[in-house]
Amino acid sequence: MVEPDPFGSMDWAESLVPKRPKLLVVDDQTVNIQALYQIFGADHEVFMATSGSQAIKVCLDKKPDLILLDVIMPEMDGIAVCEELQKNSDTRSIPVIFVTSQESPEEESRGLEVGAVDFISKPVNPAVVRARVRTHLTLKAQADALRVMASRDGLTGIPNRRYFDERLAAEWRSAKRGSQPLSLILIDVDHFKAYNDHYGHVEGDTCLRRVAKALKLSVGRGRDIVARYGGEEFVCLLPETDLAGAEEMAEKLRSAVADLEISHKSSPVGNTVTISLGVATIVPTSLTGPETLLVRTDELLYKAKESGRNQVVAQAI
Repeated sequence: MVEPDPFGSMDWAESLVPKRPKLLVVDDQTVNIQALYQIFGADHEVFMATSGSQAIKVCLDKKPDLILLDVIMPEMDGIAVCEELQKNSDTRSIPVIFVTSQESPEEESRGLEVGAVDFISKPVNPAVVRARVRTHLTLKAQADALRVMASRDGLTGIPNRRYFDERLAAEWRSAKRGSQPLSLILIDVDHFKAYNDHYGHVEGDTCLRRVAKALKLSVGRGRDIVARYGGEEFVCLLPETDLAGAEEMAEKLRSAVADLEISHKSSPVGNTVTISLGVATIVPTSLTGPETLLVRTDELLYKAKESGRNQVVAQAI
């Protein structure tokens, strides 16, 4: 199947918009919320908030696809809400359309500076607000799809090195804040050059795809990821996982690849494709950085390979 061109027609992005997009309507006047609900309630999932603090909580809980936000509200106005949303990576990409009774150029300029994508005047015109919302939902779907493509390894379809680096940095910060363990597994396909030399690069690519799929299917928790690290190396990131849990996962990954029984007649280890794994666990502090975990895990992978391959070598830092 040929994938549609993401840089072509907007029809592709429109097809990615959820059938019932999630909208958050924020206004301290319930009559205004009701008016927008009448416009969107039939074909959108509409959430409501009557204050800025409530809006932020709903955003974190419900992850809306778009926000219709009143500018003038008591305590926390729309500008402040938008600024808070921009500070959080989980909410930064949600498009915000300001709904306002004021139309000064200064207000529009300030709104765009803090991250809003559009302005709609009160009282709202149903046809106009529908068109604006549809346009920005389409643009968001396109941006989301391109982000996914940029984070995906072209050969195996699993996350790539770039995505892994971003997640490692984020999980490191989270683990440091909560004084939680963070575990890493580096994985190397044993004697893969010999596999390519014997079977050819086309079969080598097929082998890597099968290994990647087996690794991915072995990881079950939402925050755990398997990514392609480079060449025949893969990596598994395990937040809030101690050494025992990480070592257990590594054995599971090793067994999953062995169970594929991919023929490897040129391997000194055996007749099938195997993997070697280095496992390290650390509780991050201000005195260490992610590179500490990466370097030590790589050293442990080297030990696994030097000790005969097809095995796990693990250590807490």
